[in-house]
Amino acid sequence: MNLPNKLTVLRIIMVPFFVFFMLTDTGGAANKWIALVLFCIASLTDLLDGKIARKYNLVTNFGKFMDPLADKLLVCSAMICMIESGQLSAAFVIIIIAREFIISGFRLVASDNGVVIAASYWGKFKTVSQMAMVILLIADFGGAFDLVCEALIWISLALTIISLVDYVAKNRQVLTQGGM
Repeated sequence: MNLPNKLTVLRIIMVPFFVFFMLTDTGGAANKWIALVLFCIASLTDLLDGKIARKYNLVTNFGKFMDPLADKLLVCSAMICMIESGQLSAAFVIIIIAREFIISGFRLVASDNGVVIAASYWGKFKTVSQMAMVILLIADFGGAFDLVCEALIWISLALTIISLVDYVAKNRQVLTQGGM
């Protein structure tokens, strides 16, 4: 397993620890900051694995499939935790997760036909906006940052919908190839 794939696996392993610190009070006030550090490190592994894979020609089918899945697991877990804290509405999170299930379904159908679909730029923009939103929501600085968080919530939602439409439009042949 190459380094980018190891970073992807590390990101997946970090998710339960992140969720633990988001949802428990074991460490008191430090939990928020521990969760924030874990989320930031996991988010950085996403940036690093892609850069390393492209720079050293280490792109693999495992990475093309698991990297976006690891991102979804990290970001969706964070957003689900934020429903409980009242920072995000369930409707918002349901829309985000529905998009992820639709894209995952497309990837599974494509995979059955021997096709691996890499993430698009719209999907990458969506992921970055969601990660930035999560970071600011966890940090909860208040004041003007509340407006920034609100803007990022709406930007994330818009990019979620745009990336879904783009993805389906660019890959609609997957549905016809699969005998559906």
